[in-house]
Amino acid sequence: MNIQGKKVTLRALERSDMEELRGFHNDPEIGFLLGGWSHPISSDQQLKWFDGLAFDGQHLRFAIDTPSDGFIGISTITNIDVKNRSAYHGIMIGKKNMQGHGYGRDAVMTTMKYAFEELGLHRLDGDIVEHNVPSYNLYVQKCGWKKEGVLREHAFRNNQYYDRILVGILKKEYEELCTQNRYWDEKNYEKAMNF
Repeated sequence: MNIQGKKVTLRALERSDMEELRGFHNDPEIGFLLGGWSHPISSDQQLKWFDGLAFDGQHLRFAIDTPSDGFIGISTITNIDVKNRSAYHGIMIGKKNMQGHGYGRDAVMTTMKYAFEELGLHRLDGDIVEHNVPSYNLYVQKCGWKKEGVLREHAFRNNQYYDRILVGILKKEYEELCTQNRYWDEKNYEKAMNF
């Protein structure tokens, strides 16, 4: 089952996506903005990572597809805690020409819709390296997430330490956001599809 947003489709990652995903991962500009460990990976390492993915219901990784450009990035719902109904979420838009056009917002909104309305989660957590201002603005200003804390000097990039900003959103906050901006209303959906 694919998950349909207004501008993007979230689908299962395929082996055929791995070479392009490796290109995104190996891009120094993207690596500088990511919260996790960033180092060059080979084609063999990428395929081993893909082959080792746990398909256990606790870690979901989706390809972000657009009608015009196909695979542009990845969206995740990981560390799903069934008892506490929480999980970790993050996205990466790897095609730079697709950044800043609403695809990231739609990917986050679509992922939240799936997490809250299909998986029945209560909250999502994430973190953003302090210098990744576009991601902070995306999550906090456009998608309703709240800043919940700071891990001081937690990320080491280019011989410098950066803070990691902890963010989160509750299901009720997502629902309030959808009511306020009518994100999923049919008229807004049709307008977005005619961009």
